[in-house]
Amino acid sequence: MKKIVIAIDGFSSNGKSTMAKSLAREIGYIYIDSGAMYRAVTLYCIEHNLFNGEALDEEKLRNEIENIKIQFHLNKDTGTPETYLNGQNVEVQIRSMEVSSKVSIVSAIPFVRHAMVALQQEMGKAKGIVMDGRDIGTVVFPDAEMKVFVTAKAEIRAQRRFDELQSKGDTKTTYEEVLENLRTRDHMDQTRAESPLIQADDAILLDNSYMTIDDQMQWLVQKFKQITTN
Repeated sequence: MKKIVIAIDGFSSNGKSTMAKSLAREIGYIYIDSGAMYRAVTLYCIEHNLFNGEALDEEKLRNEIENIKIQFHLNKDTGTPETYLNGQNVEVQIRSMEVSSKVSIVSAIPFVRHAMVALQQEMGKAKGIVMDGRDIGTVVFPDAEMKVFVTAKAEIRAQRRFDELQSKGDTKTTYEEVLENLRTRDHMDQTRAESPLIQADDAILLDNSYMTIDDQMQWLVQKFKQITTN
């Protein structure tokens, strides 16, 4: 069976990462979380005081972008990859609301996107990967053999994100805050000048508002088999 590149794009908090991880594990591919890469850069900016409120010192970030090293290492206990920033495991830190509230600012910067896209393309040269994000099928891998665009209702996505935060011990963030953050991110992702969030012409649309994880997996594996066996 031929190896391909699978690009999964879509709105935030719609389960893309969980879906992509599960699919990669099911078919024996490598999973790469592109969103985690932008979150890692955002965390770096926060930790190095590059933010003044919502204002980011872009010039300082430009000078330091080459010092930001992002890698993925497999967690042997869970069987899933985790994000490392300059040698430190930051998988938990990059999922915080503080990072979520600023990641769209960082990811909209052209030189940041160019740096991350170059790294992602390097990772995908050998194929046999599943990558999810906002512009994987349109910018990073426009020739990907399988493209999926995932969507779900905003209220459902907010509830999923809220439940995730609660499960990780965040009892301060409210559902209303999560929903507002999500709507703001949706708007910024769709209207940014650099690589806006759009559905690729050849992407398959998946609305998972009312689908179970098992439903999604069956759907994805079926599409994968159709593409790789033809």
